[in-house]
Amino acid sequence: MRLRSLLHKELIQFFRDPVVLFLIFWLYTIEVVICAYALGMEMRDLPLAVVDADESPISRRLIDDFVAGGNFRLVAHLRDVAAAEPYLERGEAQAVLVIPVDFERELYRGSGQALQFVIDGSNANTAAVARGYALQTVEAFRMRQGTLDERPLATVTAQLRTWYNPDQTNVNFTVLAMIALAGLMIGVVHPAASIVREKEVGTIEQLMVTPIRRGELFIAKTVPTLLIGLIAVLPSLALVGWFGVPVRGNLSLFFALTALFLFSAIGLGVLVAAVSRTLQQALLLAFFGLFPLMFLSGTMVPVESMPNLLQRLSLASPLRHYLEITLGIFLKGVGMEILWPHALALVVIGMPLYLAAWLIFRRLP
Repeated sequence: MRLRSLLHKELIQFFRDPVVLFLIFWLYTIEVVICAYALGMEMRDLPLAVVDADESPISRRLIDDFVAGGNFRLVAHLRDVAAAEPYLERGEAQAVLVIPVDFERELYRGSGQALQFVIDGSNANTAAVARGYALQTVEAFRMRQGTLDERPLATVTAQLRTWYNPDQTNVNFTVLAMIALAGLMIGVVHPAASIVREKEVGTIEQLMVTPIRRGELFIAKTVPTLLIGLIAVLPSLALVGWFGVPVRGNLSLFFALTALFLFSAIGLGVLVAAVSRTLQQALLLAFFGLFPLMFLSGTMVPVESMPNLLQRLSLASPLRHYLEITLGIFLKGVGMEILWPHALALVVIGMPLYLAAWLIFRRLP
């Protein structure tokens, strides 16, 4: 009876707090949308200037190939390289394609012919992606035309097939990664803020002197966050459909493992609350722990590209395992027979965190 009353009180406090409601709605919906559109690594409509010194049907076909894919947008058609430099300086063009004189004739003769592709390298990421798209376009053009240099085409061709994400878009990963990150932030910040706020106003001391047991109060401070975190996932599933992210696996398994992940996050949040005296301290400490967990999870850069030491440290991040679970269920359609190592890792990480949170919480004044 006491526990039910405490849970009822916590839920009433939650639904009466418009700031927290808006924060959860923002993290699971609006922020996912913003990140999905803004953080996509696919490059679209990069302004491209062209210097076509040949002006032949073949050179025009090559220009059409660059523009047709949607990665480049033609902004200027120039006669010499000197005229292209001001476009790069003013930022009106991010890349310049230079087609030399006699390009078509040398191509049909089978002799070596070089194209020049000038990229604005002030943004290294954009430059790297643009270079990759340019090489792909030229290679596809070369395969169609027969040869672009003195070497004959090989008789063996490779047929590439990309599983789980055949369009090779980054939106699927971004949407799912932001949903996973939102779960971590809610699981850590909400219990930390809830406990510290009561410490600041003195109500937690009043609760301690009532017949309520410490264990009941601990459950009342953690279980509502778990329920709220699971319910908050529902609107994000609508965004999964909006962005066309496939759902190939079992959603019931996803919710079960989400609950397991939230236990780890909640334990971390209670630990933060136990050592914080003010809400400001709690928030700063929470973000102090959130950013390393986020960076080590693979949401920003692939774990495989990290140094060996950081790769080992990333195994202690519950977000890394939860992200693998989320990608596996949604994109690969795998089940527990594949995901059990990550589920076990969440248990191994979450149980000590939750136990430590309880041991510290019971010693609160």
